[in-house]
Parts: sequence; C-alpha cells; structure tokens
Amino acid sequence: MDKRERLVSTAFTLFYTRGIHAVGINLVLAESGIAKKTLYHHFPGKENLVEAAVRYRDGSYRAWLESRLDRVAVGKPALLELFSALDDWFHSRVPEIEPFHGCFFINASAEFGDRDNPIHRACAEHKAGITALIRKHVEALTLPEGRAEEITRLVVLLKEGAISMAHVQGNLDAALEARGLLEGIL
Repeated sequence: MDKRERLVSTAFTLFYTRGIHAVGINLVLAESGIAKKTLYHHFPGKENLVEAAVRYRDGSYRAWLESRLDRVAVGKPALLELFSALDDWFHSRVPEIEPFHGCFFINASAEFGDRDNPIHRACAEHKAGITALIRKHVEALTLPEGRAEEITRLVVLLKEGAISMAHVQGNLDAALEARGLLEGIL
C-alpha cells in the first residue's frame, strides 16, 4: 500500500468510527505514520481527504456488495441476498469492510449538508450507484409494466431503513426483518 492509500484508508477508519469533524489531521498523520508534507502533497486540505475517504469506501463497499449479490441468481435471489449481506455487516461478520458503525455516506452527507459540496455529491453518487445495482436485479423480475421503478424504490427504502434502524435503534435484526417484508411483497 502506497502512502496515499495508507492516508486514505487510515482517514476512512477514523472518520467512520469517530466522525469526520471529530478527527483532526494530526490524528490521521499519527495513526498512518505519514508526514504532514506528504499529506499536503496528495491533498490540499482536509475536505479533499474526506472526499477521497468517501470514494475509497464507495469502492470497497460496492465491491463487497456486488460480490455477495453475484453469488446467487439475478433477480429475487439477489434482492433477498442484499438483506442477508446487510445482516452480516450489522453483526460485524464481514472482514472485507469495517465493523458496522452505521452508513458512512449518510453520516458524511450529514456533516457536509450542502448538496453542492463535493463530499455530499460523492455520497449521493454512491447512493445512486447502489440504487442502479438494485434496479438491475428488479428489472430481472417478471413485473407488470411500470412496476420496476416502484419496486426499486421500495427495496432502496427497505435497505436504508434497515441500516438506520440497526444504527440508531440498535436493531441488528432489521435487515432480516426487511428481507421478510420484501419476500412477502415479491
């Protein structure tokens, strides 16, 4: 891992577990073992590092989720697997990604609420990418005309709600509850 990657990886872990505004650059430097000059060579400011951490998490999270969905058939099996994957994440059974501390994209976009901020936009791009992944599996279902968009929105809302319930209310079984609801609807 090169120095830039180490900075981003370390920053992501600290931002995700402690909060972006709660973590200063000096802590990132101390934890990564990287010099301040090297940090500023790669990132003009903290917000640039935060955006890189958001994009890093997007790549690792999306790769993990796609690999989970690729294990099963396209369509309904993949949509149900989505919630099994979330259940594993909520219970910290996924070594490929950090133990569960809520949704980094929701947390980051809350800390950078201006929709024109590059960090907020990167979070929105992540959510749009996951929605597209879900839509691919919904479109594989045999649905009446015009229902694919409605079912896609439903699955996304169930996913987002399960993440929120797990994090905010401590309901680590929320993904399995959402899976059961979806299975009944499909």
